[in-house]
Amino acid sequence: MTKLQVRQAIEQCNERGDKAFVPYIMAGDGGLQTLKENILFLQEAGTTAIEVGIPFSDPVADGEVIQQAGERALAEGITLRKVINELASFKEEVTVPLVIMTYLNPVLSYGLQAIAADCEKSGVYGLIVPDLPLEESDLLKDALKNSEVALIQLVSLTSPAERIQAIAQAAEGFIYAVTVNGITGVRDSFTEGLEGHLQRLKAASSVPVLAGFGISTPEHVQSLGALADGVIVGSAIVTALHKGDFASVRTLIDASKNQVTSI
Repeated sequence: MTKLQVRQAIEQCNERGDKAFVPYIMAGDGGLQTLKENILFLQEAGTTAIEVGIPFSDPVADGEVIQQAGERALAEGITLRKVINELASFKEEVTVPLVIMTYLNPVLSYGLQAIAADCEKSGVYGLIVPDLPLEESDLLKDALKNSEVALIQLVSLTSPAERIQAIAQAAEGFIYAVTVNGITGVRDSFTEGLEGHLQRLKAASSVPVLAGFGISTPEHVQSLGALADGVIVGSAIVTALHKGDFASVRTLIDASKNQVTSI
């Protein structure tokens, strides 16, 4: 299997002169019925792909905004299985690749082979599992090998060169370049050396590199997008959707358009 759905969507976006824009949403924040309306709105607004977060009781990568959204979703009884079933119910209306962000425990509870099969049936073409290290990723990668579902790897700012190389070699879909040391959340500034870090990732990787964590303004989208193949925006999107502030979401997405080719 080529696992090209997400990668091709990003590459086609770059070929048009745009940077990829991948919003993160918390599935079930506001009830399961909001999932379809949010995905179809983001699709219409011009996103490249959509990262669908699954609420989890013990998240390790989520900042306050996403944790609170997860708590609201958990209070609605949202589970990984319910989300995948809901996505399957309107798959024919979705034209952008979906990527699920979850943790290893729900994946194991669901069943490795079952989640591989059900993701494909639901229009999910990528999985992000932040608590699954590269060294232990074969158990999930083996389950996904006969599917079109890519296992997305994360790279931190502190990853040494040899680890970056190993992750780049294993990468499918895109590399998720974490742009801060710490958890998700809105930030005013980014670490010195980030530009060099992203350059090294792009040089090592045969798949696109997307920058994520802390990106929350149109200026961030433009400045970080200029250093990568695109951006992932989480907390700002979650907050705006929770408030019904769709204009702010459109403004963030529009900031990714008509950018010069990344370095």
